[in-house]
Amino acid sequence: MNDRYEVYNTGIVLTDKEFILFSSWMYNIAGIRLASNKRALVASRLSSRLRELKLISFGQYFDIISSTNTPAAVDERQRAIDLLTTNETFFFREPAHFEFIKDFVLPRKRGQTLRCWSAASSTGEEAYTLAMILARFHNGDWKITGTDICSRVISHAQQGVYSLMRSEHIPIEYLHDYCLRGIGSKSNSLKIKSELRKKVTFHKENLLNVQSRLGMFDVILLRNVLIYFDLKSKQQVIRNIIRQMKSDSLLIVGHAESLNGVTNNLQLVRPSIYSLKVS
Repeated sequence: MNDRYEVYNTGIVLTDKEFILFSSWMYNIAGIRLASNKRALVASRLSSRLRELKLISFGQYFDIISSTNTPAAVDERQRAIDLLTTNETFFFREPAHFEFIKDFVLPRKRGQTLRCWSAASSTGEEAYTLAMILARFHNGDWKITGTDICSRVISHAQQGVYSLMRSEHIPIEYLHDYCLRGIGSKSNSLKIKSELRKKVTFHKENLLNVQSRLGMFDVILLRNVLIYFDLKSKQQVIRNIIRQMKSDSLLIVGHAESLNGVTNNLQLVRPSIYSLKVS
């Protein structure tokens, strides 16, 4: 095979062989398949670390993240994961799901404690959207857990601070009730009110791992993340998700996603919404 190169302003090239190493590593550690069209993305996102560490090749960087378990190497592995994962989300994304929770789930859970899991929470917009819905409409206690493999976005979510531009999908009444606008130098930002933030917790978790320590959930949101996994990884993720579902739990995936061929243990309630199959 002729080795092609990707050149960036670092002056360092990412060879095909090096890209295959990173692609295989990401798949093994996170179940995420980096297709060949992601080679430029890998090179551009990692090039800054090569400059900071004064490395002369991507191969040297791969040796750092793959060869030892020293604290420095473990930290660098997490940094590489953070750089190579894609986190795209916004408030009230796919609003039909939140309408379904409001109109279908909450009346049936009236007066009960509701536990919800935003399983690929990214920077937290999904979890806080759900928090606004529950705070406004649920007659009972509630708690939300958000998880993501990327420590950077978890830190962002825990702070609950967002650019004001991210508020465009939040209905005005929710903005007034659950968000604070910054003043002075922070006038272009908003912060989720503490009454919501204290009921939403975020943790760094890998969906390929069993999540039994998180407990059982009534509603699980796993939206727009399965598209990054191949069939084998999807099956492993869904097996782990099912372990955390109560008998009457609901699993919600993205509107463009389907679990056909992934599992026989779930049944479709309506498009993109699943429950455990009754045996």
